[in-house]
Amino acid sequence: MSKSKHDQIAEALAKKFGVEYKREKGIDIVTSERVVEVETTKSGIYQGINQVVRSQKARYIATNDRNIQNALDATKSTGIGIMNEKGNIIKRAGRKR
Repeated sequence: MSKSKHDQIAEALAKKFGVEYKREKGIDIVTSERVVEVETTKSGIYQGINQVVRSQKARYIATNDRNIQNALDATKSTGIGIMNEKGNIIKRAGRKR
């Protein structure tokens, strides 16, 4: 059975950041400086926002290229950053003031 696009992206990002991909529950990728939730659908982006919104670390949604604009629109004025599927930062995370 082939891996889902979500799992492929999450595993690649976890490897890039030198951490383990948490497949079961909670935020997909947690490093010492940031949390990253991987979402590959427009509706999933809102679920991802709810996952990371309470974290004290830099918060990111990582998504495939097709959903970058959807993620940018959904995270406007939230302080949540956006990464593409390769881990390149599209929008830097910041804190909502």
